[in-house]
Amino acid sequence: MESFYSPSTPTPPSPPSTPSSPRTPSSPSSPTLPQLLRYNLGTSVTAFSTTRHGGCGTGTYGTFNINRYCGDSPQAIAANRQALCHLLGISDDRLIMPHQTHQTKVVHIDEAFMALTASERQSALEGVDTLTTCLSGVCIGVSTADCIPVLLYDAEHHATCAIHAGWRGTLQRIVQKAVRAMVDSYGTQPAALRAQIGPGISLDSFEVGDEVYDAFCQQGFDMAPISRRYPSAHSGEKWHIDLPTCNRLQLTDAGLHPEHIVCAPVCTYRQCDDFFSARRLGINSGRVFTGIVLTRAKKSADFL
Repeated sequence: MESFYSPSTPTPPSPPSTPSSPRTPSSPSSPTLPQLLRYNLGTSVTAFSTTRHGGCGTGTYGTFNINRYCGDSPQAIAANRQALCHLLGISDDRLIMPHQTHQTKVVHIDEAFMALTASERQSALEGVDTLTTCLSGVCIGVSTADCIPVLLYDAEHHATCAIHAGWRGTLQRIVQKAVRAMVDSYGTQPAALRAQIGPGISLDSFEVGDEVYDAFCQQGFDMAPISRRYPSAHSGEKWHIDLPTCNRLQLTDAGLHPEHIVCAPVCTYRQCDDFFSARRLGINSGRVFTGIVLTRAKKSADFL
């Protein structure tokens, strides 16, 4: 992908351009391969976010969506999943996605989970916003369309984590709870973790009501580095919250080294032609899938 929007010094938001239609989709029976935004977290792991390009969806689901909870065609979802699994070199049953509900529940994807029936898996993944695993060849991931996806990789213990951090999850410090879950389950040392913050809405674009700002204040957040007031297109001034920065700061508070945290320079709201944005496209639209898969068994050289 080209020309990613990268927020730097905050400036008052300008009206974004009208979203254009994505490229013409292929048929559900023969979708093109998805175009991915890839991340470099290590030699034994593949990490990525999907874009709107390379699938067979149409309209606000065009062209690549694999989330079954947003109203898209089951046929298009199935074909797009097949295309992504082909690209990753895994079978469909090894692509794991929860039904997120803006909570902080963590589910560990282990051999016992993989042995469940499809209906049992669906039940286990209901109301889940964080997944972890230490299984090779299993892709875990979360869906977003302005919320913040976060990936964690522990090379020493061959473990990964995918987190959905909307403003409610961020308020509940979901990334810190995810780090603690990895410490408890895998013996992870936070200082050894590498993190990738994926595409999400930027400070300039994330206008919130006073009740959201007040909720962060009540939870003890230092608001100076994560909020600004900007003129509103509707009336007066409105608060804006910087969710990527807020999650980055939570990760450093959890023990990660700042240099081990990378933030994708993508604002989904401003770049909705390439990445889904519920604020721009409506809730009946596709979702970005941000996933991570361990590509081979742990070797000592991976973390030396």
